[in-house]
Amino acid sequence: MKGDELRKTRAVTYVRVSSAAQVARGQGAESQAARCAEFARMRGYEVEKVFADKAVSGSLVERPAMKELLSFLRKNKKDKVVVLIDEISRLARGLEAHISLRVLIAKAGGILESPSHEFGDDSDSQLVEYMLASVSQHFRMKIKETTRHRMEARMRSGFWAFYAPWGFSYVKTKEHGNVLVRDEPLASIIQEGIEGYANGRFQTQAEVARFFESREGFPKDSRGKVRIQRVKNILTRRVYAGLVEYEPWGVTLREGYHDGLVSVATFDKVQERLAGKAYAPVRADINEAFPVRGAVECADCGHALTACFSKSKTGKLHPYYLCHHKGCVSYRKSIRRDDLEGAVEAMLETLSPSSGMFEMIKEMFADAWNQQQAQAQIIAKNIRVEMNKLEKQIDGIVDRIVDATSERVIQAYEQRIETLERKKLVLSEKLQNASKPKRTFEEMFELTMGFLSRPCNIWKNGGLAEKKTVLRLVLSDRLQYSRESGLRTPRIARVFSIMKGENMTDGKMADWGGFEPPTPWFVAKYSIQLSYQSAPRRTREYRKQASMASV
Repeated sequence: MKGDELRKTRAVTYVRVSSAAQVARGQGAESQAARCAEFARMRGYEVEKVFADKAVSGSLVERPAMKELLSFLRKNKKDKVVVLIDEISRLARGLEAHISLRVLIAKAGGILESPSHEFGDDSDSQLVEYMLASVSQHFRMKIKETTRHRMEARMRSGFWAFYAPWGFSYVKTKEHGNVLVRDEPLASIIQEGIEGYANGRFQTQAEVARFFESREGFPKDSRGKVRIQRVKNILTRRVYAGLVEYEPWGVTLREGYHDGLVSVATFDKVQERLAGKAYAPVRADINEAFPVRGAVECADCGHALTACFSKSKTGKLHPYYLCHHKGCVSYRKSIRRDDLEGAVEAMLETLSPSSGMFEMIKEMFADAWNQQQAQAQIIAKNIRVEMNKLEKQIDGIVDRIVDATSERVIQAYEQRIETLERKKLVLSEKLQNASKPKRTFEEMFELTMGFLSRPCNIWKNGGLAEKKTVLRLVLSDRLQYSRESGLRTPRIARVFSIMKGENMTDGKMADWGGFEPPTPWFVAKYSIQLSYQSAPRRTREYRKQASMASV
């Protein structure tokens, strides 16, 4: 017998699975390949290679493994290689895609065979083949429709139905299936970034990006950076506020079943900031090396100091601040970074409460805290009244929709309902937070005084974001620095002046009514105590004599 008669028919196998779950389980592709291998053994074929498309939709023609298969067939066109598939649906789940791939395989010299179907070129065989391809397409579309309807129903019930966003993960429950929960530590990082942008701790999206980059648990690109587009996506996603919405399916904004990372009020504040003044994009030269850049100005011309590194002859880099304003007498004259930042640190060291002031401030905060708690009960009552009004308005509009016949009128009513529902969400959130503070008074006081008493500690131990936050809170205006005399007298925030006991020295006497309009009782109370403690002894004696004379 001749050698070419002994040679077996060459064959390859093509397998495809459409979902990542099938790939993870590792069953779909392997079972297809095993069935095709058994079919090849029975036919006397020699399977040379297996081409596998994993997690690829059957409606697509352009597939990585299919391209490799067609290239292999073209290189071996003379041998008429047999292409084995488990069933028609593995080749494609769409009639158009099926016909296109059949033509491409035939042109490349391949012969299509399957243990599930007998392919032929006659009209009856093609009719059956195309009918099976149409059934596969119908099955794919039916699954897609069913999946969408189920996802839409869950969205309408307040459940997030897509991939878990960063900061969340899914937990399977008996009652509600997969539910979003916080995924730590990423959830806390994202929460801090969103809240920081809302309250002004981060002035720009670039600062939020730098904050994310400084946190180990936040995903970064290959260069270790966080893109501004990623920050914007996080700041604008309503799911982080515990809300659910998907306009393509007509799912209007509603309260989600999951707990948001931030409040709805915080989210709305972020959107207001994003829609407001635009800030300059991130600068490449802003880094940890020059934390006071932008907060210090030249004492000679009033323009902000810039900063740079200067390279010596030995190649060592030396950091400097300098004025880059032409016409200034200090134009391009360097200031050593250690000198300037040392003066700033020394200024921060002086910002600590005077003796005897700490307990008085604590008592003042406690009185204000108690008064606010009492007001919270009144606010909660008013919120409930407002929510009842909104509910009645919504019910009234729904009744009007039932009687309306014009599409434009119905659409206007629906938009109005959506607006009222959003107000209800905000009020509902305010009601939940009205009577229960996030922390106790002791915790809040400790956190507040931890910063107010020693901001220098945060400056020394914090990163770039923390240092810039300290400067924003401490200073009421930019610092002025002179090359000759050093740091000028800073204009610090009023709260630090009060804590140091400044502006409370002796002055002219005033009647109890004062010169200004009436102030809240606790402000008047502690203003009198602070003035009494800070006044010189002779002034206190004079007041005592005056009081006795009036009696």
